[in-house]
Amino acid sequence: MRSHITKLMALLVIFGCLSSCTKKVARIDPNSTVDLSGKWNDADSRMVAEEMIKDCLAKPWKEKLQQNKEMPRIIVGRIKNRSHEHINTQAFSKDMERVLINSGTVEFVATKSEREDIREEKADQMENASDQTKKELYNESGADVMLLGSVNTIADLEGRKKVMYYQVDLELIEIESNRKLWIGTKKIKKYITRAKAKL
Repeated sequence: MRSHITKLMALLVIFGCLSSCTKKVARIDPNSTVDLSGKWNDADSRMVAEEMIKDCLAKPWKEKLQQNKEMPRIIVGRIKNRSHEHINTQAFSKDMERVLINSGTVEFVATKSEREDIREEKADQMENASDQTKKELYNESGADVMLLGSVNTIADLEGRKKVMYYQVDLELIEIESNRKLWIGTKKIKKYITRAKAKL
């Protein structure tokens, strides 16, 4: 009898552990700021892209570059991750592309990998599409300027306290002349404390 009670209690304990360890998922606003680890996240990417591109577009380089009343054509180049953690620079680039396009003040040119896909499609159209619908080769719009940049970090750790410092540097360069038309910097500092381990 005692062994049956012991087994029953063991099963109840196991069931209780399994119930308490059940994963819970809740949908939240994609634009909300949730910072669990203190590392670079989607909110940082979105905020930095919006603030830096807004500053870039507010500077006078557009008026100086503008010719024949056409909007300057821009492309986002490589954003280097020089930090000590994994940062999805492609997502950051897409955030910047979105802000640039939605501004309505510049034209945006497809990236290198996107152009390769489009050229492959146009080459296929040359052989298979009708004369009325095929798109001609060698008729692309070249970019006037390229946006390049990097993300750097500095970590300061002492006990359960940590300070994470992020610095994003962007430069806008005129492709034909290599002139730097704009330089921007955005800094983020996060203070992180870890809870005491439970004994």
